[in-house]
Amino acid sequence: MTLLRRSLKDVAVPIADQPKNSEWRLPEDTLIAQLPPLLEPKDIYTVDHMNNVVGIVKKQVLANVLLEELKRTNAFLQTMMEAMDDAVTMVDEEQRIIQINAKSEQLYALTSCAIAGKPLRDYFDEEALVLWSVMKDKQPVVHQYNQPKPGLHVIVNTVPVFEGEACVGGLSIERDITDVVRLNEELSSKTASLHHLNTTSEDEPFQKIIGRSEPIRRAIHLAAKVAKTTANVLITGESGVGKELFAEGIHQASDRAEKPFIAINCGAIPAALFESELFGYVQGAFTGAAKGGKKGKLDAAKGGTLFLDEVGEMPAELQVKLLRVLEERAYYRVGGHEAIPLDVRIVAATNRDLEKMVAEGRFREDFYYRLHVISISIPPLRERIEDLPELVQSFLQEFAQRYEKPVPKLDPEVLYALRTQKWEGNIRQLRNLIERIVILNGDHEGSVHWYHLPESYQQKLKHMPLASKDKPKKDERMEIINALEKTYGNKSAAAKLLGISRATLYNKLKHYKL
Repeated sequence: MTLLRRSLKDVAVPIADQPKNSEWRLPEDTLIAQLPPLLEPKDIYTVDHMNNVVGIVKKQVLANVLLEELKRTNAFLQTMMEAMDDAVTMVDEEQRIIQINAKSEQLYALTSCAIAGKPLRDYFDEEALVLWSVMKDKQPVVHQYNQPKPGLHVIVNTVPVFEGEACVGGLSIERDITDVVRLNEELSSKTASLHHLNTTSEDEPFQKIIGRSEPIRRAIHLAAKVAKTTANVLITGESGVGKELFAEGIHQASDRAEKPFIAINCGAIPAALFESELFGYVQGAFTGAAKGGKKGKLDAAKGGTLFLDEVGEMPAELQVKLLRVLEERAYYRVGGHEAIPLDVRIVAATNRDLEKMVAEGRFREDFYYRLHVISISIPPLRERIEDLPELVQSFLQEFAQRYEKPVPKLDPEVLYALRTQKWEGNIRQLRNLIERIVILNGDHEGSVHWYHLPESYQQKLKHMPLASKDKPKKDERMEIINALEKTYGNKSAAAKLLGISRATLYNKLKHYKL
């Protein structure tokens, strides 16, 4: 890909168009090797596929075109540099600074005009920047965590710049993740009890829902607004986003908070048993029916809320019967003839596209609109990823208390790795992962690293600098890691702690792919 708009052919003047009395007009069939000496040697001639001279580019025209194209290319480069949210630093082959962009100026409190042309070492320690090693080894470093100065945490992409086979400089792009690391550290310093996490009150009906991002706050605000009404509510969202927590919150914030909250999973009950589970049955309704009959979920939820989870899985014949119940506000037990008044609020949830199912005839339209009085969409974790540190810390504290273990401390690279996951299973998937970490790694005095994660997660972290399928096998590797942790990544101090030279440490870091 090139930004140049014109080639030499575009600016060459065809030989045939030159004045006949021109001193540099060539005779027909003249080859480039036969150019007469009267033509200026600094001019450029274009030839066809037969090597015949067909045009000429005068040196002044060429200079003007090159200058114009250089200005245009530079304009694109400068615009791209300033439009990037990441910090960019460019150096030449002598590690002199060529340019930094506005984000880099902000990050390092420097100005591009003041440092341009000056050695990189005048502003940064060798151990502080990944760019030093890249320029030395001529190998790119992708998505590496780094702490270039105290209080600053970044993810670095650094590559050498080649012109042919010669390295002519280096380019470093750094993404600031300081806020993520700081939030994780702040949350780590706080303690929350499991009792507080698992109890609700009239004042905080949605307190189980963790997060302060704008998408989750909008969903909570809408849920709180409709809670005081008697309208049926349909909660939509992917599996694992916390739809039941929203249903519980709506119940706790409603006038029915003192009454039962009964949940039924429409996808977990066989169709043959669904009707009796929902409506109950009278004695003798069918073979094997319990003596005296049995009350159903609608009975159990009397005066309160019935939560129909995965309502998209409800059998079609049950949709018809429940629709009639909602319209008539009364129901009958299986085998019974006595109408029982319905005093239940319905909150339904689904991870299916009910509108599409309606269009395909797989879900009743009238039942859909009866449920869909108010709809609340719960965002997936990937759309509220800024809530991840708070969720992680909350789950760490919860499971540490449950299993009577210390709260593990996650290394910043682990938190960054978790942020890059797609989280198809959303909050449920994250919660299960944190429970596993606490159970298996809760006794560690040090931090939890990437290699403490399940194998399936390690395989997904190909972009992480330490990620590989091979787990650490040598004590020496762990000693190096521990030394770097104790010295906050200072390689000189780590080498002294290990009793080896810095050069030896660098060799070992390369050997162990650290």
